[in-house]
Amino acid sequence: MNENGLEQELAQLQNVYNLLTEFLVKYSFQLVGALLIFLLGLWVANKISNLVAKQFEKHEIDITLSNFVSNLVRILIIVMVGVIALGKLGISITPMVAAIGAASLGAGLALQGMLSNYAAGVTIIVTRPFVVGNTIEIQGVSGVVKSIHLGLTLLTNEEGEVISIPNKHIVGEILHNSFSDKLVEIRFNISYASDANQVLAIAQQVLDANEEVNQERAPQIGINGFNSIGLEIGLRYWVPTNRYYQNKYQVNLELINALRQAGIEIPCPVREIHIER
Repeated sequence: MNENGLEQELAQLQNVYNLLTEFLVKYSFQLVGALLIFLLGLWVANKISNLVAKQFEKHEIDITLSNFVSNLVRILIIVMVGVIALGKLGISITPMVAAIGAASLGAGLALQGMLSNYAAGVTIIVTRPFVVGNTIEIQGVSGVVKSIHLGLTLLTNEEGEVISIPNKHIVGEILHNSFSDKLVEIRFNISYASDANQVLAIAQQVLDANEEVNQERAPQIGINGFNSIGLEIGLRYWVPTNRYYQNKYQVNLELINALRQAGIEIPCPVREIHIER
């Protein structure tokens, strides 16, 4: 490198240094002021967000709605403070707003499915057709609500599986909410010769003795119908969803043992075949 090239590079570095120095001297107060405003805004946003969350907790409002509102308040305050800080630096935000609007339109067209899930998530959080811990059934899928997010809702079942349902498939559909329990329906036949009142009493005793059966939602026991095999007895009772099959199988075992001990006949289908010669 010759001396002329070195002098040119040094001159360029000097120009850059002069520009930076001039900028810092001219705008140092604006930079410091904008930084202080932004930091103060972050502090205020966190304080107000925590205050909103505490008010929701004080009034025992759903935690999902509390988190959503508190985070929304924080974001809105930070955006407002950012606009004020940019104005302090003399930067016009009008072109930025226009650019953001155009970008949002393009992104909205490209992400319609995702945005519809988010819109449905907001609807679920605000209207609260169910909360965490409820048992819901939607489009043939059922489980206990594990968590509610803006884009999807997570369910879990007795097998420990986690089921993800996009929120757009929940809003506007027929939703069954049985809260923390799930309905068990059992049907079996007894002989027409058996004493139906005795069978109903035995079934009632079995359900009363089982601690997992919800007694606040009284079990329903009765004759469900009449068929060629015998009297059809029906039982309907509620058990905790996370132990649904475990409790159902246990009640079935206790029921068949009690019926056999009482000498109640459980008829089986019989088919007669006549062979003509």
